[in-house]
Amino acid sequence: MDEIARRTRNTQRLAELDRVFAGRVAAVIETLEADGYRPRIQDGWRSPESQLQAFNTGHSKLRFGFHNVTGPGGEKQSLAVDLLDDDFPLNSRSDYLLRLAAAALEHRCQTGVLWGLPPALREAVRSAIERREWNARLKLGWDPTHIEPTDVTLEEARNGARPRAAARAPQRATRRAAPRRKRARRRAARGK
Repeated sequence: MDEIARRTRNTQRLAELDRVFAGRVAAVIETLEADGYRPRIQDGWRSPESQLQAFNTGHSKLRFGFHNVTGPGGEKQSLAVDLLDDDFPLNSRSDYLLRLAAAALEHRCQTGVLWGLPPALREAVRSAIERREWNARLKLGWDPTHIEPTDVTLEEARNGARPRAAARAPQRATRRAAPRRKRARRRAARGK
């Protein structure tokens, strides 16, 4: 897919997501692009019929999933995307998948990179991500391009809960505050 088409597709798919989750996915995309990848949102929101088809064909283990979430008026508010490497859409490389998992974790999301793995293999994947060993040769989970939030369960989402925006970081003091503190410490040291 050419670059304009990829970016257009991502913008269209981000519009199908819950607002807070869309911000997280956009940040994951930015992180991967900064690393030289071309991430593409393959799927965002899915209709119940599409989800049932995915379930019946073995592409999903759920009849209702984060992809199917809607708002009170039926508006699309998906809490899942499948984020492929546009340069290798049919066979994502493990370096991309491990970086995707790391970027998702940084933005309060998770991927399916660990799903279906026995404990020892899960730990090996976690370790590779923590150590940033992007070229580690590992067996990965069954849905490594799937991203979903970590702060809402599927049942909570089904009942209307949505991810919460991160608290704003406190503003840093202006540069003028530091010299004032230094002057105050000097005065105190001189006994004034």
